[in-house]
Amino acid sequence: MIGSNPPSAEGQTSTDGEPRARSQDAPAPGTAAIEHVAARDGTPLLIRRWAVEEGSPWASLLLVHGLAEHCGRYQHVGAQLARAGIDAHGFDLRGFGGSGGPRASIDRWSQLHDDLEERLVAVRSIAPDRPLVLLGHSLGGLIALGYVLDGRARPDLLVLSAPAIGAKIPRWQRALVASLRRVAPGMRLANRLDPDDLSCVASVGENYLGDPLNQHKSTVRFAHAAFGEQRRVAASLDRLSIPTLVVHGADDRIVPRAASEPLEGQPGVTRRVYPGLRHELHNEMTGPQVVEDELAWIRDRVSRMHTG
Repeated sequence: MIGSNPPSAEGQTSTDGEPRARSQDAPAPGTAAIEHVAARDGTPLLIRRWAVEEGSPWASLLLVHGLAEHCGRYQHVGAQLARAGIDAHGFDLRGFGGSGGPRASIDRWSQLHDDLEERLVAVRSIAPDRPLVLLGHSLGGLIALGYVLDGRARPDLLVLSAPAIGAKIPRWQRALVASLRRVAPGMRLANRLDPDDLSCVASVGENYLGDPLNQHKSTVRFAHAAFGEQRRVAASLDRLSIPTLVVHGADDRIVPRAASEPLEGQPGVTRRVYPGLRHELHNEMTGPQVVEDELAWIRDRVSRMHTG
């Protein structure tokens, strides 16, 4: 869950959980343009684009947000990427933020991969010859990593921020999900995320709790599917073949840094652990430097693509 900007009228949902229709004016400089598109099953997805305002983009990037949140919390990240020359895109996962669908629920995990594939193809189509980066944070990291292991339309580079290959979830909570999945799959359980664990910056947790677009409960069906995906991904890491950067906060108590340790040493993977940082690295006081480190890695890998 990266980002802490307060919610605005854009992307707000109605009382029935569906996005409100609205007209969209041209975005102010540095802010994202917002649209809605239909997924293949008709579910409306809210998408954002931080366009490069000066010069031509040298790469494109698609960002996948974490559990409970929405891509509007990444305004400062998208703006920094755009200023650096990257055509940055994001979307709210189905059931989250301004996108449609039952709140924090899915029928099957592959729906998330279906949506991600459509967004990747759409971003790629804007400039087919431009390098394309997929960036996922936390749950978004699990989704992005699981997606590239599925052999679908691929990005050129992968950046994972505190990827939720594992998470600090009590055994009793996992056992509860397992016991309820057959009798009450639609029951909503609290995510039990401590806002103080997001960042060392107190306002980040405060804004997270005050954001009406955040979903603080997930269905049993969603949780059970996520646990299953964690096991599948953890057992398939040796199939990762895309150049990958992993960043993780050493003091992350939501997705402990040990969760990403199995990625270290995999061919093509660079892993960096940041002392003193918590779960939302981009939301720390040194967050802009984390983004700069990601940009430096992307530039280096892109330069190798051009010389190769």
